[in-house]
Amino acid sequence: MYARTTYATGDPARIEGSLEGLRTEAPKLLADSPGYRSFGLFADRELGKIAMASWWETASERTNSDAHLRERRAELLTPFADSVSVVTTEIAAFAASPELETATAFRLGRFMIDPSRIDELARSFEQYGLLRMRDMSGFCGAAMFVDRENGTGAVGSLFADRGALAASRTLQSELRRDAAQRTGMRMMCLEEFEVVLMESTPGLPLT
Repeated sequence: MYARTTYATGDPARIEGSLEGLRTEAPKLLADSPGYRSFGLFADRELGKIAMASWWETASERTNSDAHLRERRAELLTPFADSVSVVTTEIAAFAASPELETATAFRLGRFMIDPSRIDELARSFEQYGLLRMRDMSGFCGAAMFVDRENGTGAVGSLFADRGALAASRTLQSELRRDAAQRTGMRMMCLEEFEVVLMESTPGLPLT
């Protein structure tokens, strides 16, 4: 599958209006788009950050959907955002529990890697990282997003609550260290967010 992620920063005092508009309108806009599979909306209200991601069956369906979503997305973010970036990636591996849509806490880690080692990293994440994460209390889901051309990517992980998120920090640090030693992956940043909305269409594989 494929993803489009949006990252916006702005005035924390104006974040609620944009979040409410996105929470109300995004699911309706996406539901009418062929190939749509999942949507997540995340916020750091204190610092003034919004992150969101939509998942698509094919790269072409992702591209086609942006034609009618781009303008409204900009309108909803404009009252809040002073900076907006939109990135397209491939979903290299993921796991989702039946509790996916009840998650309330989200961690996002961005990384760089030699493009020739992306498949190695994805295999390690799928065969080792996800297996370890599934055993964590409160784990709801995780995914690896990659840009094969630029050698960049991210791992997003969802948890039932802030307590489970906090409890996972040591294990996820160990997993990042192991991945760095195995593949030369380098972390660029690590952030934590509140889950504002998480939804998926019927048929998204669950584990």
